Amino acid sequence: QLQASGGGLVQPGGSLRLSCAASGSIVGVITRSWYRQAPGKQRELVARIIGGGTTNYADSVKGRFTISRDNAKNTLYLQMNSLKPEDSAIYYCNVISRLRNLWGLGTQVTVSS
Repeated sequence: QLQASGGGLVQPGGSLRLSCAASGSIVGVITRSWYRQAPGKQRELVARIIGGGTTNYADSVKGRFTISRDNAKNTLYLQMNSLKPEDSAIYYCNVISRLRNLWGLGTQVTVSS
């Protein structure tokens, strides 16, 4: 199971770090990702780590967000800087392995003054 945390209310220009902790090690991981879904919008990919470490980002977050992982802690992170109101959404972590497709419950991020 995945447990996302770290969301909250932040002013525009501020930063947050999201964490996604796995309850145990996951064998054969293919991708580790963060998605987000704003009210009335489809869920969208924010950032992804593929296999050994290649990262991909949505154009809207490039240069502001950084995805990373700590294998020893079985934890995925999303460092979000220079936050904008349009970044407000529920953020979900996702891990796809050879056998499983896991989703966390999501954590709310609200960017507002």
